Amino acid sequence: MKKNIAIIAGGYSSEYEVSVRSARNLYGFIDRERYSVYIILIERDRWLAQLPDGGTAPVDRNDFSFRMKDARIRIDYAYVTIHGTPGENGLLQGYFDMLGIPCSSCGTLASALTFNKYLCNRLMSTIGVRVPDAVRLRRGEAFDGDGMLARLGLPVFVKPNDSGSSFGVSRVDEASQLQAAVDKAFEESDEVVIERFIPGVEVTCGCLRTKGEITALPVTEVVSTRVFFDYDAKYNGESQEITPARISPALTATVQQTTAAIYDFVGARGIIRVDYIIPDDGNPVLLEINTTPGMTDASFIPQQVQAAGLEMKDMLTGIIENE
Repeated sequence: MKKNIAIIAGGYSSEYEVSVRSARNLYGFIDRERYSVYIILIERDRWLAQLPDGGTAPVDRNDFSFRMKDARIRIDYAYVTIHGTPGENGLLQGYFDMLGIPCSSCGTLASALTFNKYLCNRLMSTIGVRVPDAVRLRRGEAFDGDGMLARLGLPVFVKPNDSGSSFGVSRVDEASQLQAAVDKAFEESDEVVIERFIPGVEVTCGCLRTKGEITALPVTEVVSTRVFFDYDAKYNGESQEITPARISPALTATVQQTTAAIYDFVGARGIIRVDYIIPDDGNPVLLEINTTPGMTDASFIPQQVQAAGLEMKDMLTGIIENE
């Protein structure tokens, strides 16, 4: 009998549409000769399973099942592709743990930790990973903008502490722009990070574990036509993504080894993606860790899997069966 696989999409953040696009791609990637696959959309007021006949069915949150015709469908495995809350910050992971349903993404602790950009980077620095200097603000907290800029210099990046796809992110080149950038970031999160700008080559590296082995994928170089790698650069074609990256074999190995070490240290599961800047000194600087990376046509992971000579279908089967 086929396992029932649920691709979990949607969520409560600005990344809802990106998540839905990822789910559609994953539906095409997962081996449907081996598995029965359903997309389940999670929204604040409803959880809906999309049925093969084009209809929908409400999901029973007590056991994550739903009815299809006269049968009750019980999920054997959850593939989470929600970018943002509640799928990237540990909430759904805890829910699935309590139900005993295996899940593709990191566990509750690793998800919550990596979702908090500021705390995650501070922790990574304790194991020798280089991170940019940054300051955290909480909503309602007074801050000394001049003092922060004296410490961090200009330009700086202002970003929500727990959001993705560059929603709410601004590059600040003049002190007069800081307050507006902070206000914009607070529209996405209750905490904001002001981070030192580091010039260099932006790269990203996917990583996964199957059959007990951690594998770092080929490194992608990101060249954006925008001021920084914002939403339009990521999803609307305003960037060039080069896989493998145009960096030395030694530097490629450093990025992959660092990514694998991060994967192991946080106790990751499934596929993650780690973003870096490589400055002129050649020592990579961690930007952030993504534990539910995008799977859209414009996303990095499918590109990296192809560059590694692998098939998405086989890789996803390996992740599902690894549980």
